[in-house]
Amino acid sequence: MKKNIGLAVVLVLIVIAISTFIKQQTDKNNKIAQVGYEVDLTQEEGLQKGQIAPDFTLQTLTGESVTLSDLKGKKVILNFWASWCPPCRAEMPHLQEYYEKYADADNVTIIAANTTYNDQGAENVQKFVNSYDITFPVLLMPEDNIIKLYEVLTIPSTLMIDTEGRIQYYIQGPLDEEAIREYIAKLD
Repeated sequence: MKKNIGLAVVLVLIVIAISTFIKQQTDKNNKIAQVGYEVDLTQEEGLQKGQIAPDFTLQTLTGESVTLSDLKGKKVILNFWASWCPPCRAEMPHLQEYYEKYADADNVTIIAANTTYNDQGAENVQKFVNSYDITFPVLLMPEDNIIKLYEVLTIPSTLMIDTEGRIQYYIQGPLDEEAIREYIAKLD
């Protein structure tokens, strides 16, 4: 009996030691040791708050290429949407209003990445843009690779990206003009 209690105490101590080690390693999740100096993991690409937004290049409706990393220095609202999506339809006028009223003063660009691969093509997207008088860049996604890269499960989904290209907010669902202003006010 005493042997079993002693063995149980030893096992508990081993579990505590292992748990402590794992916690210490987890606490260092934003820094790694590398050849005598530390590297901040927030410089790495990823979808977590503070990580660099994964880069991509897409074409606009007018055929211009837009590369996300080229927008560093500006705050970016990256919106994923489709013309058949009712919440996207409700959100678009708010994005346009914000863009017209505040984007220049707030140093913001909006890029709306349309899920063209399931949105009946660029012609349908153009009709939607015309009907809502959208003037910010609308990007076409002929394939679902960017949606997968950003792990978008619902649309609309919006990322607020700071001037250094880091994700600060990932919002699922529609935004109104007031919410957009509140998120942008928190960005550097």
